[in-house]
Order: sequence, then structure tokens, then C-alpha cells
Amino acid sequence: MKRLILTRHAKSSWDDPATPDHDRPLNERGRAAAAELGVWLASRGDVPGEVLCSDALRTRKTWSGVAPALPGTPILNLKPALYHAGPDVMLAVLRNATADCVMMIGHNPGIAEFAARLVAHAPLHDEFGRYPTGATLVVDFNAESWADVAFGQGAVVDFVVPSEVIA
Repeated sequence: MKRLILTRHAKSSWDDPATPDHDRPLNERGRAAAAELGVWLASRGDVPGEVLCSDALRTRKTWSGVAPALPGTPILNLKPALYHAGPDVMLAVLRNATADCVMMIGHNPGIAEFAARLVAHAPLHDEFGRYPTGATLVVDFNAESWADVAFGQGAVVDFVVPSEVIA
């Protein structure tokens, strides 16, 4: 069994319009949401052994907000290919994962399409198709290896948006 925690980066800041997209930080709301997401994951025992993260600042800061609430030290793999990646690239990156539980942090629009294509049946959640900032899908795969994972095979465990986990 393999478990994927698929997270879109938390809310980023647009305070400085001159900041390149790749370098946008999180805003206050995004930092709070990332921290609460970490608490939520830890409370459920969803602790990744490996994190596949776009190298953009907002995805790295999302992970640094989540991480303090989790036990242990997952392996962080910054993946430039995940920056604004489409579903096929995201699946290719995932297929090289090594831990049984993996967290992937990426961007829309690719992450929404990736999530929709991964699962056998989409969750009954109004925000799933939009996949807003901070949205997180927890999905299981009946597979021996990540290399065996294909679209349409995932079983949804949960799907949340930040407003549902912020205390």
C-alpha cells in the first residue's frame, strides 16, 4: 500500500507585483494554513517519509510550515520539474518516490488535474475541482511500488481545504 498526500501550496503573497512568480512568499494566511495543515496531518498519523516539492519559494515555505508539527524528519526532495507541472510530469516524478507515504507539494492548474486523474472516484467536495491554495488530498494506492501507480487507481482517504483545518 502506498499513500500520497497531495498539497497545493498555501496562499501566496502578491504584495510586491515586481516579485517573480517563482519567488513569491506565503502571506500571513498561507503561513497559518500550512501550520494547521501540519497539525491536521499529524493528528491523523499521515506522516510522509518523503516530500516531493516544487522548488518555488511558496511550495518550500508551505513545507516549512507543515513540517514542525510532524514527527521525524522526512526526506525533502526539491523538484524543479514540479514547478507548474502538468499531470504527466507529476506522475513521472511520483513514480520515482521511495517512501510508502509521500507528500507532493505543487501548483495549479496541474495539481487539480493530477488529483482528478489519479483517483478512481472523486471526493464529494465542492472545492475538489478547483483545488484552492492549501487544498490537500490523501489518497491510497494498492501498489507494491510507486512505479506501478497509474491514473484512475487511487482510493480517496480524505480531501480538505484550509478553512476546514484551521482551529
